[in-house]
Amino acid sequence: MAGENSGDLHGASLMKEIKKSDSNSEFRFFGGDKMEDQGGTLAKHFSEMAFMGFIEVLSNLQQIRKNISFCKQDIEAWQPDALILIDFPGFNLRIAEFAHNKKIPVFYYISPKIWAWNENRIQTIKKYVDHLFVIFPFEVEYFKKWNYKVDYVGNPLWDTIENFRTQKSKPEAFKDKNIIALLPGSRKQEIERIFPEMVKAIELLPNEKFVVAGVTAFSEKFYRQWLKNKDIPIVFDSTYEILSEAKAAIVTSGTATLETALFNVPQVVCYKGARISIFIARMLIKIKYISLVNLIVDKPVVKELIQEKCTDKSIAEEIKNINENVIYRNQMLDNYSLLKNTLSKKGASFTTAQLIKKYLSERKS
Repeated sequence: MAGENSGDLHGASLMKEIKKSDSNSEFRFFGGDKMEDQGGTLAKHFSEMAFMGFIEVLSNLQQIRKNISFCKQDIEAWQPDALILIDFPGFNLRIAEFAHNKKIPVFYYISPKIWAWNENRIQTIKKYVDHLFVIFPFEVEYFKKWNYKVDYVGNPLWDTIENFRTQKSKPEAFKDKNIIALLPGSRKQEIERIFPEMVKAIELLPNEKFVVAGVTAFSEKFYRQWLKNKDIPIVFDSTYEILSEAKAAIVTSGTATLETALFNVPQVVCYKGARISIFIARMLIKIKYISLVNLIVDKPVVKELIQEKCTDKSIAEEIKNINENVIYRNQMLDNYSLLKNTLSKKGASFTTAQLIKKYLSERKS
């Protein structure tokens, strides 16, 4: 069960490793194109499920309820030997309870970020999740204080990026080391709020070259409604190819901020949500930063432009600072090294696949 783009990526890697150790394994999944490439049956695409923000969730409650109902019926009809949940807690924890009550083993890969907000979810996790696999070292100690044992497996982005580097081929659109990458996100609501500011920032940087990292859940026409006649390529599902060539990036907050850092690309992080959603979030969320880069290193490595600060002028100003201030740029890159040292453990998908196999064998015996 994966509900957005990064979950689809990590789900696909995990499926690949499970198949290596069990060639007879069969998959049915909620996910995306990358998981579908690994074989099995796609029951529902994440593009029909990804709602983010309090107001956005409330306004789409009917569709969310339909998705949950469909998912429960689908699981009951297929009767899997195991359920693997990937992040996406608002949806997945409801499915965890359902599967647990149906005596289906529940594995959770990539923990809900309850250390950031909604800490009471720990009770649901302890009650309905058989095994939790975490990807940040500090999460082991965090869950220990709740008397809940987890397995630290390393961060799957290490392996995904390493695999890419050994077999990469760059589309013709950006064989140019001078590009600035635009990563507007994978959720419709995010793109609609943040991408227009990115595009307006482009107009303030007339001497720069840009490439948009698009996702195939949306058409080129969808992105062009803001780009209009600008001669800027949109390259779909090629974020790593783009980052491997970029000198800087404008990134919507999420997994992409960590990916950008692991590619050693200086970045500015953007985020905009519905006003009420952000107001509620600011009251509930306990963390100092929104980007994974800053969270993991626990200091302001990259600039975060949130809500009213996320404007075309502030984005353009930060890109100019990154490109023109050598000391500032190098300091960011030095801090990226600290980040990489913190996430030094590799082989997350392999380790998780082996642990799932081990725990299922123990359960049968």
